[in-house]
Amino acid sequence: MKILIVDDHALFRDGLSLLLRTLAEDVVVIEAIDSISAFEVLSDHPDLDFVLLDLNIPGKDGFSILETMNKEYPTVPVAVLSASARQEDVDRVMATSAVGYIHKNTPSKLLLGAVQLMLAGGLYTPPTASHAEVTESAKSEAELTDRQLEVLALLVGGASNKQIAGELGISEATIKMHVTAIFKALNVNNRTQAALAGQTFV
Repeated sequence: MKILIVDDHALFRDGLSLLLRTLAEDVVVIEAIDSISAFEVLSDHPDLDFVLLDLNIPGKDGFSILETMNKEYPTVPVAVLSASARQEDVDRVMATSAVGYIHKNTPSKLLLGAVQLMLAGGLYTPPTASHAEVTESAKSEAELTDRQLEVLALLVGGASNKQIAGELGISEATIKMHVTAIFKALNVNNRTQAALAGQTFV
């Protein structure tokens, strides 16, 4: 599996490269510092599986780079990495053919989960509400029961529904019901988003 990182900060690229290599033994990470080197990699590696693109690339607007990538290499999934938490940036990115938007301050484990989700064909966007807002809303309105908090804690730890069911000694069908309720309470659409928002509870 080949993954391209496009980012002009060497330290960030190095750290992200090491992290991505833990996805699987066959992961090859290629780095590019600007749009020119990024498109050279895309041209030289037709078997590229995934691109992580920083929006803030010197010399060219990140949105235009994203649009060109989507147009010229439509079969290569591209996700944006950005320090921006502005919802308008998320919406603008997701209005393209991008498969996701990841904040640069996302914890390592959840970033890996988001990448795995996108590699499997899913879409990833960060929760629309801040962690503090989610916490206050869910707790003040008692939207999460004690059992749901137990389920959420295991979900944050990366456990599957089957593993959670075994750990808590209840049926997998019941776990699915709790997970659905958790998604609704936290205003999220998938497990990765729930795990990110759920960190404030555990």
